[in-house]
Amino acid sequence: MSDRLVEVRDVSVVFHKKALFKKTRSVEAVKSVSFGIDRGETLGLVGESGSGKSTTGRAVLKLVPVASGDITVGGQNLTDLNGRALRKARRRMQMVFQDPYSSLDPSATVAASISEPLMVHDHVSARAARARALELIELVGLRASHADRYPYEFSGGQRQRIAIARAIALNPDFIVCDEAVSALDVSTQNQVINLLERLRTEFDLAYLFIAHDLAIVRHISHRVAVMYLGRIVESGPAERVYNEPAHPYTQALLSAIPNPSPHRRADRRIVLAGEVPDPARPPSGCPFRTRCAFAMDICAERMPEHTAINGGGEVACHLQTSGPELSGAPLGDLTAAAIRRA
Repeated sequence: MSDRLVEVRDVSVVFHKKALFKKTRSVEAVKSVSFGIDRGETLGLVGESGSGKSTTGRAVLKLVPVASGDITVGGQNLTDLNGRALRKARRRMQMVFQDPYSSLDPSATVAASISEPLMVHDHVSARAARARALELIELVGLRASHADRYPYEFSGGQRQRIAIARAIALNPDFIVCDEAVSALDVSTQNQVINLLERLRTEFDLAYLFIAHDLAIVRHISHRVAVMYLGRIVESGPAERVYNEPAHPYTQALLSAIPNPSPHRRADRRIVLAGEVPDPARPPSGCPFRTRCAFAMDICAERMPEHTAINGGGEVACHLQTSGPELSGAPLGDLTAAAIRRA
């Protein structure tokens, strides 16, 4: 039997911005996104700022309205749930936000913040909730004596540990980590990543790990999905995506990972031309074509379909179906000149 916990099918999110004396402006922030996550698995979701990663994470938890598509968690379809039914379902899924200070109530003690979901969802007494909160505080690497302190008395890494303790208080199956370590220094990032990994193993958790730092994503993720302008352009096992990228955007992102090796060639750094297009007025055909060194005529005419990749996963790129006909192979040493001659 499949151990699939989270199933997202063709989910789209549209925001409508109203302005005085102007037409309502609609922006499709997420466009027909599909992916699945198994129990005990981490899916890394990467891309530039504004690519739709955080909106996708919020859509999966129904924190933003979904225009179309289906979201299933643990066999339960969340798409049409509202009110009490959605509130009941949310105990199975939680979120760890980027800024732990803004996600914690500054006027509440650590114990009170962690106890609140227990009293709201499990209807336990304040004493029982506090006892459980003390256990969770120690579970994430802090001391029980920290329970009556306030968020401002902790460092950023400690606050993120508190946020994680609150997220696992209800024993969820699925957690969305939205840039959960991007605001921390490098040594603290490693500590929090190791904590997340330990909790995933101990409680068989599934993570959607959203980040722009591909080095961190490689360390924690089993599979990776790459987003550009609201769409997933490539997905697959982490090692395949990192070692043999099949989409030019993925290749460019990977080239930006810092590498201190003195043997690394400087010309391997790929600098993308131009800016990310306006999501309200995306380019015709492939949305990445305006910044792609391999763009062909067909890229302006038709949106590429998802194609299976050797080694696992899919990619949406005409290089796999037209021009040089890579047919599922990685980009490898293809050059823009070679593509233009094809």
